[in-house]
Amino acid sequence: MNSGYKKKTLTNGMRILSIPKKGTKAAVVLVLVKTGSKYEDKELMGISHFLEHMLFKKTEKRPNLLRIAEDLDKVGGVFNAFTGEDYTGYYAKVNYKKLDLALDWVSDIYLNSLIPQEELQKERGVISEEINMRYDNPMTYTQVLWQRLLYGDQPAGWDIAGSKESVGNIGREDLLNYLNNQYTASNTLVVVAGNVKNNGVFRKVEKYFSSIRKNKPKDKVPVLELQDKPEVNLLERDTDQTHLCLGVRGFNSFSHHKYTQEIIATILGGMMSSRLFSKIREEKGLAYYIQAAASDNPDTGYLVSRAGIENEKAKEGIEAILEEFKRIREEEVKKEELQKAKDYIKGKTSLILESSDSLAFFYGSQELLEDKILSPEEVFKKIDQVSIKGVKEASREMFKAENLNLALIGPFKEKEEFEKIMEKIK
Repeated sequence: MNSGYKKKTLTNGMRILSIPKKGTKAAVVLVLVKTGSKYEDKELMGISHFLEHMLFKKTEKRPNLLRIAEDLDKVGGVFNAFTGEDYTGYYAKVNYKKLDLALDWVSDIYLNSLIPQEELQKERGVISEEINMRYDNPMTYTQVLWQRLLYGDQPAGWDIAGSKESVGNIGREDLLNYLNNQYTASNTLVVVAGNVKNNGVFRKVEKYFSSIRKNKPKDKVPVLELQDKPEVNLLERDTDQTHLCLGVRGFNSFSHHKYTQEIIATILGGMMSSRLFSKIREEKGLAYYIQAAASDNPDTGYLVSRAGIENEKAKEGIEAILEEFKRIREEEVKKEELQKAKDYIKGKTSLILESSDSLAFFYGSQELLEDKILSPEEVFKKIDQVSIKGVKEASREMFKAENLNLALIGPFKEKEEFEKIMEKIK
């Protein structure tokens, strides 16, 4: 079952996905390139994100940022870009009658951006302020500390935005070289979703992307998972609230525990009726926000809970979260709770996929990163196959002391007191 999508691979290696969707007036063009922060060298840390910003500055056809924005503003289009660890994406969403405009616009910035020297220093300032903004927000910055704690000084542990120092060292030649090396046909997937017809999509995409580069891109270095005891990353800061990420190393996208991991995260903290929300917020009144989520990438995976807790009760909150980690590891999940988590994930996914841009990313990210596609129905079948025994097996493998990590920001000087708490999960 493929829910109506069609795929075509051109002779140059570029892939195209067409995903018709009935009952919508929208069409979205999403270009995904298989490169991100995991593909970077340390001296050029943040170059994927920097390049993403620079592609909106100038092409020969659209000679300034105003013209680039206006072309889609004039038709009420929505456009943006994003950078991740394993991919970078550019998209435009328009009324389906303006599909040619969206294709022309996205292909133009993707293939023909001039990376003007005069814009570089200004954009360095913009990115520096983006880095400052996240650093000043402990709720957000704990996630940067979390990645750094898990993976350390390797691409998987670096901030996607880089550092102010590394961004300051990136020059125009660096950006052009990265663009020419990574934004190539074999590394590119063009996804068109919405009110579209398959055959017309393939012809149009092939025309608009005919000048794409054809050289072989650089691959990423393998991620090293090095941990044999609980780890703590503490940033002392005079905050009114302790913000923390507490979780474990988990399973990657290719693991048979992938969907089990998502269900465990949902049971723990994915819903307002989840265990952590009920215990930490409703029963104990320790936090306003408390949640848990699973992340799976081609070569990394983890489950993490996030919370903001009153400073004086931070240790109590950490202990309470650890108790729930231990409970799901040692006690069988009830049939009704497992079914609730499954139904929640399926229902939420169905709602998200109502929009054509989410549909494009759902299919596109699978094709780009896993070289295969499961339809929503096929994903739901995988979720339904997760058993009580499977949850117990995955939980026992995940919630071990040597997998446990805590990143936190708060007015604390010594991390040893938190390390002692972490040992209690044994």
